[in-house]
Amino acid sequence: MNVANAKPKEIIKALRRDKDAVFSQLVAVYHAGMVAAARSIVGADECEEAVQDAWIAAYRGIDDFEGRSSVRTWLTRIVINQCLGRLRKSGREFNVAPPPGEFQAYAERFGADGAWSDPPREWECHSPEDLLQEQNLLDCLDKHMDLLPANQRLALEMRDLQGLDLSAISNILELTASNVRVLLHRARTRMFNMVDHYQETGEC
Repeated sequence: MNVANAKPKEIIKALRRDKDAVFSQLVAVYHAGMVAAARSIVGADECEEAVQDAWIAAYRGIDDFEGRSSVRTWLTRIVINQCLGRLRKSGREFNVAPPPGEFQAYAERFGADGAWSDPPREWECHSPEDLLQEQNLLDCLDKHMDLLPANQRLALEMRDLQGLDLSAISNILELTASNVRVLLHRARTRMFNMVDHYQETGEC
């Protein structure tokens, strides 16, 4: 079965038939997204180890998964809890909620559900030079993703890269939908400003 497109109830039934094989598929499909979420909280040095702990916890707790949320949501919640536990044990903190303040520029480009209402144009590449410029921009995006405040990066990873909906992110982070939208707006604003600067100057 294709676990990426299967409904939670279908995955539960498949796990009961062949737990190890289906769980291996879950790892193949969702591991990269879990690493990205973990990296936003514990950093690059610890993210892989945190995700391994999360997979162990998920395997042990698979019988408790009732399919009320998507598998991606369930796994993301597990890895975030693992990461927050690591921070607590080492005396570190992770402030999920955004500081108070108004929405920043570009807020009109995003709807109340946190999705794009006015998405950026797709890039068109017609020559090797265009392809090189696109790769340079992607490298610059990666660099600036690393520079985002951790809570903004985490919200952006879950919404725009993993495709989780606003209610799922709110539940995972235990934030109001308004606070999640603030994080998304601020992260996207910074990324838009970076792209604008790159297009005007050719510099990251």
